[in-house]
Amino acid sequence: MDADTLFRKIREKRSFLCVGLDTDIRKIPPALRNEEDPVFAFNRRIIDATHEYAVAYKPNVAFYEENGAAGWRSLERTVAYLREKDPSLFVIADAKRGDIGNTSRMYARAFFERMDVDALTVAPYMGHDSVGPFLEYPGKWVILLALTSNPGAEDFQFFSDGKRHLYEEVLIKAARWGTPDNLMFVTGATRAEKLREIRRWVPGHFLLVPGVGVQGGSLEEVARYGMNDRCGLLVNSSRGIIYAGSGDDYEAAAAAGARELQQKMERLLREKGIV
Repeated sequence: MDADTLFRKIREKRSFLCVGLDTDIRKIPPALRNEEDPVFAFNRRIIDATHEYAVAYKPNVAFYEENGAAGWRSLERTVAYLREKDPSLFVIADAKRGDIGNTSRMYARAFFERMDVDALTVAPYMGHDSVGPFLEYPGKWVILLALTSNPGAEDFQFFSDGKRHLYEEVLIKAARWGTPDNLMFVTGATRAEKLREIRRWVPGHFLLVPGVGVQGGSLEEVARYGMNDRCGLLVNSSRGIIYAGSGDDYEAAAAAGARELQQKMERLLREKGIV
């Protein structure tokens, strides 16, 4: 999937919503725990309830790895179900991989060939040779960590040489490694005011923005500072949608949460003249 295709889906659905499938088996409704694969059973129902409002889904791999081989099976089944439900959905494996080139090549094979996701989150700390193998796959995306929403981002990402912060150097240098068709950046919603500066460095790249909802980020501020003339945003909501309800109403609550965000996104897209 290239950037034009992703942009068309945003216009068609009037949404730039990414639903995070951070599925904790301890938090799913008790009625599902007797299923053969409770995590997948929950994900399937969440996807059924929300897919008309979302353009992307982002399973966080850690929530599956904790369950060992069974967890990987749940993840593979989830990706396969997303493909079956709507082949046009943009599927992100949130795995934050990144290692020496040979190891990165194995990670790329695992996620892009075996699991066939559209995109993978990657850490930039080890530099170009650790990121390059992921960029060799036509139609696949690297989503590179740049400015994250967690408090610990202050430890390294704001280090400055007096000219630029480290996260800005990541954006500038990494933008030369890929293109707006295969490279986007993670930029947290809790630092929305920084998106104006980020757009100076990567005006045409998509940004994946976590932190809206439970973490306190503002969708309106993200759009104000980060939206370009083709939207250029995927805004992720995980707990605020998948755990919007904790009882028998969890599917309806997830649908309502996704629909509410989609309606806000449609208004913001209209204000920008995109739809």
